[in-house]
Amino acid sequence: MNPKAEPEGIGPHCDFPIRVRYAETDQMGVAYYANYFVWFEVGRAEFCRRRGFSYESMERETDSFLAVVDAHCRYRAPLRYDCEFIVRTRLKAFHNRTVTFSYQLLEPETNRVYAEGETMHVITGSDGRPKLFPEQYRKFFVNEQ
Repeated sequence: MNPKAEPEGIGPHCDFPIRVRYAETDQMGVAYYANYFVWFEVGRAEFCRRRGFSYESMERETDSFLAVVDAHCRYRAPLRYDCEFIVRTRLKAFHNRTVTFSYQLLEPETNRVYAEGETMHVITGSDGRPKLFPEQYRKFFVNEQ
């Protein structure tokens, strides 16, 4: 993938800066691989906030949860302690019961790609059963298509 390319998706992306903390690294000062999925979640939450809603409000108001059913990460270059990077999040696909986000972790000055990935989510109720995306929250996604 071209390092300056946008992640694949629908509509504009959301960039959010993060700095690798010491606790997120291994003995060699390299970011532990599982933290990349945590950073994807940070980007996803900020993506939603910038569109005017939060996970918490959707969960509380509609008993609707974004359950991760598939997650991928391609590690391209190591992130190290105290490294500042951008998590770029984009809506890749939106359907009645699923939503997919794509991500890139980028060096802010050069857009060098440290990692890229995707998460797919099924909308569920608190009982864990799939349900339709809440109508009052669809507008935050559908208008981007």
